[in-house]
Amino acid sequence: MGWRGILGFEYGIVQGPLGPDISGPDLVAAVANAGGLGFLRAPDWESPDYLRELIQKTRNLTDKPFGVGVVLAFPHEENIKAVLEEKVGFLQLSWGEFSKELVHEAHCAGVKVVPQVGSLEEAKKAVNAGVDAIIVQGREAGGHVIGQDGLISLLPRVVDLIGDQDIPVIASGGIVDARGYVAALALGAQGICLGTRFVATVESYAHPTYKRKLIQLDKTGYTDIFGRARWPGAPQRVLQTPFFSDHKSLPFNMNELDKPVIGRSTIHGMEKEIRQFAGTVPNATTTGDIESMAMYAGQGVGLIKEILPAGEVVERLVEGAQHLIRQKFGGI
Repeated sequence: MGWRGILGFEYGIVQGPLGPDISGPDLVAAVANAGGLGFLRAPDWESPDYLRELIQKTRNLTDKPFGVGVVLAFPHEENIKAVLEEKVGFLQLSWGEFSKELVHEAHCAGVKVVPQVGSLEEAKKAVNAGVDAIIVQGREAGGHVIGQDGLISLLPRVVDLIGDQDIPVIASGGIVDARGYVAALALGAQGICLGTRFVATVESYAHPTYKRKLIQLDKTGYTDIFGRARWPGAPQRVLQTPFFSDHKSLPFNMNELDKPVIGRSTIHGMEKEIRQFAGTVPNATTTGDIESMAMYAGQGVGLIKEILPAGEVVERLVEGAQHLIRQKFGGI
């Protein structure tokens, strides 16, 4: 299983599902081929046939297992059905309740279930539902963040909750490099899940401007001004771009539907208009006023200095962690 492997993977490194379509087949396959667990992101609407195509495209690029992330706040039953019928290795769930029955159904299809949680209460429910691993997300994370606890305090509580049950805990939120990886291991995690670091990779489907901004800028803000109509009650951590700095507050009774169209994107095969204050980050197809669009990033963004191939991100994390543990702690 290699050094610090989890869930049958060579390494304990997970690439989180990046919406709306930033973690596509190229990124997920690159992570899988490097020994990590990559997650595609299911569409935010029922599109099982398109999702099957994404899965097939990924399988054409890797023979290793991978997963699909589904946001339960959006219509998802048909998409989940497609994941189970395709017997994808892993189903990642976030932003919603799920039943023991769903976990049982997944297990019958040979699919492991890995929810992302942002609180101890959510972790308890996940354990009771019989999940295979848990991603614990701290408030440091980029994108839509459900919890209010920092990772360093929440993670060990979930580790204690699980005790000696065979449910690996995966740490997420603000982790970018080997130091974060080793810190997570010290807190009791068996693996780490990275988002922002994988947006800033060669294979990510993010718009080149978005990738460049992740390198150039180093501050984030926790806000609710983006995408209020599409996804209400889902605050987000964004990169502090000039647009965000100028528009930090939007009157509570306003949302993107009141705003002008500033660009267009093709997302999961659908043409979409992007309005000002929409919650959709620019992908490789996006045209228009890219600089004014939401760009999600976790608090670790200041540690990201270059756009790298995803496989190299995985290698550097593993080698860096091994080196740190040997040098600083005299172990392994």
